[in-house]
Amino acid sequence: MMKGEYGHHTCTSGGLLKILCMQGGDDDGSYARNSEAPASAISLSKPILLKGIESMKLFDGDVNECLRIADLGCATGYNTLATIDLIVDTLMKRYKEERNYEPEFEAFFSDLPSNDFNSLFKSFQQFNDNNKKRRYYSAGVPGSFYHRLFPRRKLHVAASLSALHWLSKIPDSVLDKKSEAWNKGKAWIDGAKKGVVEAYSKQSMEDLEAFLQCRREEIVEGGLLFILMAGRPGSQQPENQLGDSDSRAKHPFTNSMDQAWEDLLKEGLIDEETRDTFNIPTYMRSTDEVFTAFRRCGGFEIQRLEYQRIVEHSKEKQEELIKDPKSYGRVKANLVRATLKPIVESHIGPKLSEELFKRIEKRASEDTAMLHKTCFYGVIIVCAIRIKNDNLKLISESSD
Repeated sequence: MMKGEYGHHTCTSGGLLKILCMQGGDDDGSYARNSEAPASAISLSKPILLKGIESMKLFDGDVNECLRIADLGCATGYNTLATIDLIVDTLMKRYKEERNYEPEFEAFFSDLPSNDFNSLFKSFQQFNDNNKKRRYYSAGVPGSFYHRLFPRRKLHVAASLSALHWLSKIPDSVLDKKSEAWNKGKAWIDGAKKGVVEAYSKQSMEDLEAFLQCRREEIVEGGLLFILMAGRPGSQQPENQLGDSDSRAKHPFTNSMDQAWEDLLKEGLIDEETRDTFNIPTYMRSTDEVFTAFRRCGGFEIQRLEYQRIVEHSKEKQEELIKDPKSYGRVKANLVRATLKPIVESHIGPKLSEELFKRIEKRASEDTAMLHKTCFYGVIIVCAIRIKNDNLKLISESSD
């Protein structure tokens, strides 16, 4: 590949928003086929979401008023449709029992313009065939949730599921060779040097505050904001994004990722600049960082803010993969494809991207000792009510 054939700086301001998305379609490398961990996280957080909906004050306006729900960072597949259905069904039940009427619902599915909205809306039919008839009107809303997406006081429920750990951009200093934040030889920040981690942490706080300020404008008084995102406990330092040593070693963004990039470099398929300018735009915030952003923003009453862990695979699937290391390699490579393929392709092109994924698969298949280790993903769950008073209130203390 000739240097400059693809963009080395596509993850800077503006560029990332044009390419960041989960891999669309429905093949083995699609997000729809590789979203087991997000599904587990949603299942884990479901009781908190239900309790939040059940604690909301019902909106006593015109019986003809439409209740509006948004999934911010919807991606594609079953998870977003099941969550919207859950919210609609729970609110519908409350209105029927407590107000004796059924309001209409409108659901907005929002993600960046690069998201595969076609696959998302095609999946409506399959989802409806397997379940009851859809009970809401729907629309797609392309755009970044770090900016305003709706008019003021438009939404009654806003949810963001497994999306807010993606940043709006790679910090400029991380891509500057002369900077202390130059992230040489690494694709991500877990275990990175202090300057890199601080740059990501600053960008993360700016992004989360922007997200909350936008939602403060868009959500009606008494409306619900529900967030599920990758994160870490308050006691865990930012350079340790993943917690225990096994999780850090086995996570798809760490060892096998860096080794695969190094393989391409040693084989002469890429140069050092190409490797060093690829950075994954994710940051696992702590519960303390999330609380700080809410406090600075104001306008929300936090009902729940807690950290929990989910396991990478079920015990049964783990045992299956141990018996078939090559299958594990494919699973891991497909997970990387599902989450990073559009970014990687933008950086080095389709042909070299596939070479990278093949090396990730090979590395994972050959490291049989890693198969016996367990990777945990940390998640932060937030349930908050939009209040008139802009002073933050905390109902239940954050949990590590």
